[in-house]
Amino acid sequence: MPVTSQLLKAFRSREIQKFGSFAIQCRNGHQRCPPLQPLFNCWHKDARSADSVSRSKWRQARGYRTSSERCYNLTPPQVNSILKANEYSFKVPEFDGKNVSSVMGFDSNQLPANAPIEDRRSVATCLQTRGMLMGVFDGHAGCACAQALSERLFYYIAVSLLPHDTLQEPAHLLAGAAGPQRPREVPDIKEALVNAFKRLDNDISLEAQVGDPNAFLNYWVLRVAFSGATACVAHVDGHDLHIANTGDGRAVLGVQEEDGSFTALTLSNDHNAQNEDEIGRIRSEHPKSEAKTVVKQDRLLGLLMPFRAFGDVKFKWSIDLQKRVLESGPDQLHENEHTKFIPPNYHTPPYLTAEPEVIHHRLRPQDRFLVMGTDGLWETLHRQEVVRIVGEYLTGVHHQQPITVGGYKVTLGQMQGLLMERRARVSSTFEDQNAATHLIRHAVGNNEFGTVDHERLSKMLSLPEELARMYRDDITIIIVQFNSHVIGAQQQSSDGEVA
Repeated sequence: MPVTSQLLKAFRSREIQKFGSFAIQCRNGHQRCPPLQPLFNCWHKDARSADSVSRSKWRQARGYRTSSERCYNLTPPQVNSILKANEYSFKVPEFDGKNVSSVMGFDSNQLPANAPIEDRRSVATCLQTRGMLMGVFDGHAGCACAQALSERLFYYIAVSLLPHDTLQEPAHLLAGAAGPQRPREVPDIKEALVNAFKRLDNDISLEAQVGDPNAFLNYWVLRVAFSGATACVAHVDGHDLHIANTGDGRAVLGVQEEDGSFTALTLSNDHNAQNEDEIGRIRSEHPKSEAKTVVKQDRLLGLLMPFRAFGDVKFKWSIDLQKRVLESGPDQLHENEHTKFIPPNYHTPPYLTAEPEVIHHRLRPQDRFLVMGTDGLWETLHRQEVVRIVGEYLTGVHHQQPITVGGYKVTLGQMQGLLMERRARVSSTFEDQNAATHLIRHAVGNNEFGTVDHERLSKMLSLPEELARMYRDDITIIIVQFNSHVIGAQQQSSDGEVA
């Protein structure tokens, strides 16, 4: 049994209840208690049920039953119904009329392209640090691995953040003896995040190798291991912000300048072929004879776009181990061509790691919000455009730029039309009550002039499921709003202690 699994069982002891307890408040109003109660309060969106609701609304809004009955003329209410199907907002509660948290709240939304959607998302309050955890997870080769991350990764982070002495207490409790009382050593946040990512990925691998007597569970753990997912996680505690990223998800900070405009500060690095450091890292880990094959056509071994990911054991296990696990696995795996396929030029595994790159940022009063998104967002909008759209939405202040038409030839009448369209867009800014929904509207519906084109938006949202993935990817967004007053007070307090 993996070490972390033993810890989770040990922490179920009522002796550890001194850390507190909680229940997850689901969107449907029901409550359920997760196995590791004392470690964090969690909001977790069940993307499986949400996806079925979303697809149902898509079909209703599109007005057709099969791809041969397409209708691209969606009305604005139908467009809104699709865009708002998976939105969620949360405001941090106030105490005595004051918000003492550096986080004011968050807005989140998802827009599927795959059927079912392969993205997942989670948000939680960590009781060890009193900080908040937010994560977006982008699955590939199915949704199984992303689903597992959304349900399990925060537990691993919570355990990793426990004082080292506390982790020894379960063994003493099971042995019936009290452990020695020593000052509790609190782990480093960066170290805890790295350890949690690596331990979960290792457990996913071990669980697939060991298997499960239950046929369904055995098939599920193998699906998790043979599919893959990237993860971008934020931990906010006071004015300390840590971003742990594995893969091509991205976290971008919206910074408000003195003139009121917003600039983007990227707090994560994409782990793909656009990152020269990543290419160098991978090539340095394998023989020089593989220099031309380890990264081919901007993909790992010519197949995988992200260079870091959870699961994806086809890029981590030896060929013998893959064959042994598949031979003893359920028949469903034998019928899956993806699992049986061995990557070309597969000589010196592992080629893939789930180890995150962790970046720390000390929040300042001018840091107004954080945008976390899967690559489906960043493929459609530049990070500076994302920050501008969100910043203007949150403040209600629009910094108009001169209209640029590039190489297009426009008449005065066409220019007047563009100006009138921009005025109408400004007047309808608050059509969305959720910042993430507003951002998705722009990501899918923006035209070449940077304005939302209803006709384009209607066509993109009414594409049949078999065609949607050809035009865009799943989009998952979490927008975290910071409390500049609290952050400013914390900054003054810490500066005073240093002085």
